[in-house]
Formats: sequence, C-alpha cells, structure tokens
Amino acid sequence: MFKDNLLAGKRILVTGGGTGLGKAMADGFMGLGADVVICGRRKGVCDETAAELTAKHPGRKVATYGVDIRDFQAVDAMVEDVFTSGPLTGLVNNAAGNFVSRTEDLTPGGFNAIANIVMHGTFYVTHAIGKRWIADGHPGSVVSILTTWVRNGGPFVVPSAMSKAAVNVMTQSLATEWGRYGIRLNAIAPGEIPTEGMSKRLNPGEQPGERTVKMNPLGRIGTFEDLQNLATFLISDGSGWINGELVALDGGQALGTGGNFYTPLRGWADADWQKARELIMAQNEKDRKQRTA
Repeated sequence: MFKDNLLAGKRILVTGGGTGLGKAMADGFMGLGADVVICGRRKGVCDETAAELTAKHPGRKVATYGVDIRDFQAVDAMVEDVFTSGPLTGLVNNAAGNFVSRTEDLTPGGFNAIANIVMHGTFYVTHAIGKRWIADGHPGSVVSILTTWVRNGGPFVVPSAMSKAAVNVMTQSLATEWGRYGIRLNAIAPGEIPTEGMSKRLNPGEQPGERTVKMNPLGRIGTFEDLQNLATFLISDGSGWINGELVALDGGQALGTGGNFYTPLRGWADADWQKARELIMAQNEKDRKQRTA
C-alpha cells in the first residue's frame, strides 16, 4: 500500500509495543524503514519482540524499556534516555487496559487500574515527549489508540470509556495548542482486532471475533494489517494537514450497532457476570505470573 522506505529516518515510540496491536504497528513501521522504541511493563517480552523484529527487518533498530506508564517519574526518565540517542519523530499511545463489568460492581481499585494506564499514563508519555519536541524545535506526530465509545458511551466498560474520552479531548486540545510547533495529534478508534489479553477480558468465554463477525456490516473482524495501514498514514508526513481527528476503523460497526457492549451484555444474569469475573481474574493471574517470571 505504501512506497518502500516511506518512514526512513523516522524514530517512533510505541507504548505497549511488546505484544498485540503495539507489536503489529511497530512491525509495520519497521517494514517501511523506521526505527522504533517499544516499552511495556514486561521488559523481557519487549526484548523478545525486539529480537524477532530486528531479525525480520535487517538494518532496523529497536530499543526496549520496561516501564509502568502510570509512574510519571519513570516515564520521564525513559523519555530522557530515549532522547539522548536522538529525538523521536512519532509516538503511538497504545498501552491500555480494560475488562467488562457492571459498573455497580466496580471497586475504586478496579476503576483506577484502567484510568491510571489509559488517561494518566497516556498523558504522562505525551507530555514528556511533547515538551522536549517544543524545547528543541522538533516537529512530531502522535497517534493514540482509542475506541468508538468516546462518541456514544461504553456501558459495562465505563472506566475505559471515560479514560479514552479524556484522551480524545487531549488529542483535540493539544492539536490546536501544539500545532504551531509542527506537532500533530490524531487518534484511531479500532473495532475488534483480537489479541489474547483483551479478547479474554472483553469477551470472556467466547471465541475471539465470534460476536463481531455476526454483527459487523462487513462481516469480519479487523486485522493487524488494517491497523498498520491507518497508523502508518497518520504517523507519516503524507497526512501533514490532518490534525485533531478521530478515525473509526471498525467496518462501520459503530454506525450499525452502536459498537459497544450494551446489546450483547444487557441480558446477562448474576451467574453470567460471576463466570466472567472468574475468567478475567484467571487471565489477570496468568499475566502477573508472566511479569514476575
């Protein structure tokens, strides 16, 4: 879809870049000539991804950082270290967390677990990079991965919906405030592109994509390539007059069905929610063990 070496000379940070959507976008950028920086809470996973991607894309570089983006001091230290090797040209805010729950069942800890990653963490990374771009006179492009729920609400995923809506407002606000510095901010609202962690927390007990295929106007789930193509366009110089926009990437599902969890989950009984909680907790425990392994 794009000319060879479209992103040559670019250096892009992808948060949550060790797995899933972040890994796919980093892969796509490198295939078009970019060097990337990936970060995540599990540095070992990021290192494994870096080895895989550098073998796939000879001559390209991947730097890795183990960082919890909820910690603003750790984020600033990471960005300072990244910039000692040269400025970034782009940022993809991809790190996130989510799970389905009746809102009345949420605890403050459960709410904060999502809000601190999605809202606070995204701001910390964007701020740390943006202020350095401004101070040094470098332009930049930021792409944040959101959801269509920011337009019409997210029943049963309220912490994520609220936090993603905040990032959408940040995108719009900084697109105008920082535009004079040559810094653009845009966002993508993907439909379902299955990854292990999110699929098991948002559709517990179901096969990935099972629901989407039945409800989507195009009759399919999204692919990594779909996301790679749009993210590449927005992060590249070819979209240089697109600023402050949120682009849906969902096959029209939000237009046809609302794109949220209200219809499929509104009929769940207490037993369904209990089963979902157990499956989500099991996935959380699996992830914790991997982080400490």
